[in-house]
Amino acid sequence: MSTTNLSNYDPTTIPDATGKRVALVVSEWNDQVTNSMAQGAIDTLKEYGVREEDILVEYVPGSFELIYGCNRMLQTEELDAILAIGCIVQGETPHFDYLSQSVAVNLGKLNADTIDVPIIFGVLTTNTMEQATDRSGGKHGNKGIEAAVTALKLIGRFGR
Repeated sequence: MSTTNLSNYDPTTIPDATGKRVALVVSEWNDQVTNSMAQGAIDTLKEYGVREEDILVEYVPGSFELIYGCNRMLQTEELDAILAIGCIVQGETPHFDYLSQSVAVNLGKLNADTIDVPIIFGVLTTNTMEQATDRSGGKHGNKGIEAAVTALKLIGRFGR
């Protein structure tokens, strides 16, 4: 179990993102968590030069729909990166396992098949809602910030 803020990073390693265009595809399910993650990502993108008008935010009903939402954004927008923001919390049935695996595998496949636009996996998979809260702005940081930092580093390293 982690006891530290997992979102710590060295700001000197983040490239300037002025002129870049980034989309967030955000799950509405567990929205108290996903909205906090999205806001952390947006704040971080703006901090490093992405203009507010160059941050597109689209909502989908749940984490499974992140796959479709990211694919549609790839097809309809000129982007430098896409952040998939979701939260899947363990329940009493195997649904968690099927959903988590499907989302991870299919976003990974979409990412591998997309040469020009990285798709960042910002999906929490936790045992409890408390763990999700701790990782969406609580004591363990904000996975949305981590997703934005990852996107910025990839844009800086491999971007157009």
